[in-house]
Amino acid sequence: MAEAKGKKTFYLGTGRRKTAVARVRLSEGSGAISINGRGLEQFFTEDKDRNAIVGPLQVVDMRNRLDVIIDVQGGGITGQAGAACQGIARALKEMFNLTTPSAPPATDGQAAEGAPAIVTMADKLRHSGYLTRDSRMKERKKYGRKGARKSFQFSKR
Repeated sequence: MAEAKGKKTFYLGTGRRKTAVARVRLSEGSGAISINGRGLEQFFTEDKDRNAIVGPLQVVDMRNRLDVIIDVQGGGITGQAGAACQGIARALKEMFNLTTPSAPPATDGQAAEGAPAIVTMADKLRHSGYLTRDSRMKERKKYGRKGARKSFQFSKR
């Protein structure tokens, strides 16, 4: 969903990881990344989290051409980075109107053997794993137990 405020057009994307939710807005700009009103280096102190944020932008070669504004809530630092990563990838997909997977036109039911496969930006993001939701969540505590799986010591007598 593109949103216009004044002259700028924003492209929205939502990402989720564990209990973290990130709302992402992309717009044309100089490559500034803002997370909850702070810069990328101030918010994420570890390199793996910074690389998760910048990864989708580098795959499509838009690192210094887009401004990214992220509002993230819930979860921990790594979960927030994963949620923001998925949100950026979804916003990029929307920005280039890549709602359906594109397939090259088939002739005679098959593509020519020597012809190169057409790779779109959505395909690059999909194959890099940025559009896939990581569905692993914390398992809930069960009644009659100490935690999700840990139990009290069993006594036979």
